[in-house]
Amino acid sequence: MADWASSLGQKGRAQFRCRREASRRVVPSESIIRDVLVRVDPAELDIAFRRWDESLAIDGKTMCHAIDDEGHQTHIMSTVGHDSHRGHTQKK
Repeated sequence: MADWASSLGQKGRAQFRCRREASRRVVPSESIIRDVLVRVDPAELDIAFRRWDESLAIDGKTMCHAIDDEGHQTHIMSTVGHDSHRGHTQKK
């Protein structure tokens, strides 16, 4: 996640509302991201996800040899939403 965040350009950082230092947007460090993630209660996160009406499938890839103007590798993340009630069978 930290690698992906640091690979964002200034426009992407603005969309994620990263903080400003001087005239540039900066992303949280790997240690800050880790500190936030370890504080998430897994049980509470599970409850929050179960409240959604839709399930999400998330996938990410780093493209080989795809370097942007700032020298960062290109990362692709995709999220696909699908109705969580379809495909499920109920026993009666």
